[in-house]
Amino acid sequence: MGDIAIILLVSSLLGGLATRFGQPVVIGQILTGVALGPTLLGRLPGDLTGRLFPQEVLPYLSVLAQVAIVTFMFVVGYELNLGSLRMSSRTTLSVAAAALLVPMGLGAGAVLLMPSAFTSVGEHDVDSRSFVLFMAVAVSITALPVLAAIVRESGIAGTRASVIALSAAGVMDVAAWTALAAAMPGESHGLPAWQTVLLTAGLVLGGGLIVRPLLRWWIHRPGSMFTHQLPMAIVLAMGCAWATSELGLHAVFGGFLAGLLMPRRDGVPDLDVLRAMEGAAGLLLPLFFVVTGLSLNVGAIGRSSVLLLCLILLISVAGKLVPGYLASRLNGLDRRESATIAALLNTRGLTELIALNVGLSAGIIHGRLFTVLVLMALITTATASPLLTLLALPRRPASASDEAVPSAGLNET
Repeated sequence: MGDIAIILLVSSLLGGLATRFGQPVVIGQILTGVALGPTLLGRLPGDLTGRLFPQEVLPYLSVLAQVAIVTFMFVVGYELNLGSLRMSSRTTLSVAAAALLVPMGLGAGAVLLMPSAFTSVGEHDVDSRSFVLFMAVAVSITALPVLAAIVRESGIAGTRASVIALSAAGVMDVAAWTALAAAMPGESHGLPAWQTVLLTAGLVLGGGLIVRPLLRWWIHRPGSMFTHQLPMAIVLAMGCAWATSELGLHAVFGGFLAGLLMPRRDGVPDLDVLRAMEGAAGLLLPLFFVVTGLSLNVGAIGRSSVLLLCLILLISVAGKLVPGYLASRLNGLDRRESATIAALLNTRGLTELIALNVGLSAGIIHGRLFTVLVLMALITTATASPLLTLLALPRRPASASDEAVPSAGLNET
């Protein structure tokens, strides 16, 4: 219990410090994991990291961390308005396609053309489908929740650029998590790949065609026991997480699926459910960052890792900024709006860390590459707010004369 108290205290302090410097809270939370792990605390005399987090405690922290990310992914899925995404404008779809497919192609190309850059940091199966597809996803993710926080905190909410960026990030979220699920190793729990694919498709279709309508009917029927939807949301999230784990996928996919399946009222998430799930995720997420930090040792990376970090930063940053900017310009946005959209789409944050932990736990990537990719996520997220400050986008709200672009359904509370 003392471990949890220390984690929450340090996370609160560093999160508050991050906001003082114009950074999202997630930057301070990530640094909490770095500070309490072998990168900083572990380098001090007396093995303080080992004393604070002994081996017998780690399984309990890992379980709580997994509950945190499942809850967080439920919120991400619950906030996505699939109806709006289906009606997304040509601008949103073209920006999303460019900002997702270009970095995916660059990531996969880097592995196929320069495999030695990855073998030099200890990776072995660099020619496998799982590794190539995972790297493609890892450099192309945009963190929708962190992007929304940056939009709110920078005061540009409601502008045409922010609405397009949020909508495009919602489209990319669905596509990226689908691609990440496809990157999972071929056989899991003794099931061949084709059976896993069929069962996963059955789970998704059954959830959409049977579970979601049934839950909607149960909630709205007269005399329903579920006047409060929170217990149902928790059961759905944990049940879907268990189901995807049994299929050999990570539990986070189940959390995301549960959020998509959870019924909404007139297309709007129930605020009581949303706030409760956000609060639970916010309380437990620092544990996830510390568990991540215990697998991270920045001081152990060498010259080859630094060179690979430079390559991945070039791919991930250029792969977002250039296509995001060009796609926006081709759709009639001015230079400043286009640059703002590109800068926002370059945000990775917590979503990237969850994806990296999925790859690490599945054995697709290992320690040094994991550290390199975490540093990439930290750097790209930390540069988003300064870039927006430099751009100083005028706070012009989207007008009726602009092309109608639906939001991603993201609650900005």
